[in-house]
Amino acid sequence: MELLFLGTGAGVPAKIRNVTSLALKLLDERKAVWLFDCGEATQHQILSTNLKPRKIEKIFITHLHGDHIFGLPGFLGSRSFQGGTSLLTIYGPKGIKEFIDVSLKISDTHLQYPLEIIEIDEGTVFQDKQFTVEALPLDHALPSIGYRIIESDKPGTLQADRLAEMGIKPGPHFKHLKEGKSITLEDGSVIHGADFLGPHQKGRIVAILGDTRPCDNAVELARDADLLVHEATFSADSAEMAHNYFHSTTAQAADIAMRANVRSLVLTHISSRYGKDDWASMREEARSIFANSDIAFDFMEIDIPYSNRETGE
Repeated sequence: MELLFLGTGAGVPAKIRNVTSLALKLLDERKAVWLFDCGEATQHQILSTNLKPRKIEKIFITHLHGDHIFGLPGFLGSRSFQGGTSLLTIYGPKGIKEFIDVSLKISDTHLQYPLEIIEIDEGTVFQDKQFTVEALPLDHALPSIGYRIIESDKPGTLQADRLAEMGIKPGPHFKHLKEGKSITLEDGSVIHGADFLGPHQKGRIVAILGDTRPCDNAVELARDADLLVHEATFSADSAEMAHNYFHSTTAQAADIAMRANVRSLVLTHISSRYGKDDWASMREEARSIFANSDIAFDFMEIDIPYSNRETGE
């Protein structure tokens, strides 16, 4: 699981930051990519990466401001030309379906793949055996959504050395035991898979929030997350401006991370008023409150490793 930042700016494109889009790469987990927001020129940003549009199976939109959705029509059309034939599902607040339908109709764009658009508010918006995605409303000028991506816990590793000591060789028995089943040996004895599995590995949690002022739902979405992606449109000394524009500062994002007990924080959605020379000071503003903080830049990619936490602990 890796997170690739395709755009990390706020409001308008800048020379060193495009507007918002993030790709959660789940290639090992499900041979797919999930996109979060799709600002203007997202498809152009993708050209500078190894992402394949046909691998993008889901797009989660946080809110309907242009810097988060104006790249959608172009991306949807290009996905057809670039070999996309599989279902693409888009989740977003009320109005996202009308925006997409009108854009495709007026431009006479015909997709060569099925498109599903699901308008959401809060609660569990997606769930299968691998992942659950939960959503809660945030505090912004337009309805804005934060997403919590929860990976299912993984079964423990089969203790092959113990089985080898008992004379049990790799093969069908190993498969059944790893699935937690019981098997009968040639001498008639029965052994149980649960007795030969290590502790379950707790699944990873990633919180990706839309534009927001600091709010309780941000803390709830980020609770005990391995990674929190939080907007920091303004520096710490601009709290009043951030409040007036329904945004957050570096310090406020760090405070959310601390209150939520996350493992790491990445700041994004940085105003174009801040140049490259400002990034280090903005990073330090966050780190003074929450040490494991960083500031994103376009094409930054971070691995999201498993923690040492086990289920039940």
